[in-house]
Amino acid sequence: MKLLEGKAAVVTGSGRGIGRSVAKLFARHGAAVVVNDLDASVVEEVLAEIRAEDGHAVGCAGSVTHKEFPDRLIGTVLDNFGRLDVIVNNAGYTWDSVIHKMTDEQWYAIVDVHLTAPFRIIRAASPYLREAAKSEAAAGKRVHRKIINVSSISGITGNAGQANYSAAKMGVVGLTKTMAREWGRFSINVNAVAYGFIETRLVEAKEKGLQIDVEGRKIAIGIPKETMEAFKTAIPLCRLGSPDEAAGPVLFLASPLSDFVTGDVLLVTGGGYM
Repeated sequence: MKLLEGKAAVVTGSGRGIGRSVAKLFARHGAAVVVNDLDASVVEEVLAEIRAEDGHAVGCAGSVTHKEFPDRLIGTVLDNFGRLDVIVNNAGYTWDSVIHKMTDEQWYAIVDVHLTAPFRIIRAASPYLREAAKSEAAAGKRVHRKIINVSSISGITGNAGQANYSAAKMGVVGLTKTMAREWGRFSINVNAVAYGFIETRLVEAKEKGLQIDVEGRKIAIGIPKETMEAFKTAIPLCRLGSPDEAAGPVLFLASPLSDFVTGDVLLVTGGGYM
């Protein structure tokens, strides 16, 4: 059974990690998908993988933080597929520092990508989403559309060294709940997924010295190996989750199975934050 047959979705940050798994899972379940990443070559890789499985997808490379991007993203899905049913606001990264060493640049960069970008994308989609819902209601139809915002357990509990990230991810929760209240009458379900530790490059051992390139900024990523081993002991499942495991809850929230679920934050942590 394909849960998203005939639907069209946009998934930001879907060139790698959780977003990549979400985009591919959506396509397997029948959705036409817009794939996004900063790196156009990575977007092409994902498109090739989806098309190899007879899925439907197009790319929209670029930074979600650019002011012109939301209109381009929404235009891409409507121009190519003629509809928009699911938005997954997933793009992001970490740029950690303790508060007394954190710069304004670090603060605003992380807030922009994790909170301001989802706000702008939802706003850009609002004319289509609202008008489609009004037309359907006038015709006696109820069609559910879904917005899934990616948060983090850092936004729920806080995390030392992540004042910027934690604040932005808790802001995502507030945005999610507000939009659920505003748009419930349009049959638009708005939920968040708060992840714990998932096996992506952001949680690689810090000792490896990995960096990501964000529009010319080289940003160190990773968690000290000893610290990660300590975190694992607090997870009842005794391990990190995989990106594919992380994608499953997003599919649930995007599918008809969640039509009476809105304004919620689903914790996907292996039981680490019960």
